[in-house]
Amino acid sequence: MSEQELAVKAIAQVVAEVQRTQQAKDAEGFLALFHRDALWTTGHGKVLIGFDAIAEFTRAVLPAADWDGRVTYEVVHTQFLRPDVAAVKVRQLYTGADGEPKGEGAPLYVMTRDGDDGPWLLTACQNTQVHAE
Repeated sequence: MSEQELAVKAIAQVVAEVQRTQQAKDAEGFLALFHRDALWTTGHGKVLIGFDAIAEFTRAVLPAADWDGRVTYEVVHTQFLRPDVAAVKVRQLYTGADGEPKGEGAPLYVMTRDGDDGPWLLTACQNTQVHAE
């Protein structure tokens, strides 16, 4: 497997962990996926700059989130900007407890990696809601 294929697989594993931690309302697991200098814009446009701001928001919101369904995340495209920087387009689907679609998101995650063997981390992320036409 090539280095790029290995990186794509590792990035997909991070996105799968985003899904797992969101579904489990696991704030600490979710925060472990972020670079210390990360920035995040929520689906509602709240801008969070730096790990501390992301952590404060996540610890307040994620455990208290009240939803009756589930959310899934699927990597739809990975574009390497450099060997250690990737733009990752994700499809986010929300379903209700009844299995019916409840909404969609189209996040963009810029992920970075320190060194050849460091983990891929969320570094600059924009979570965008998709509105039905």
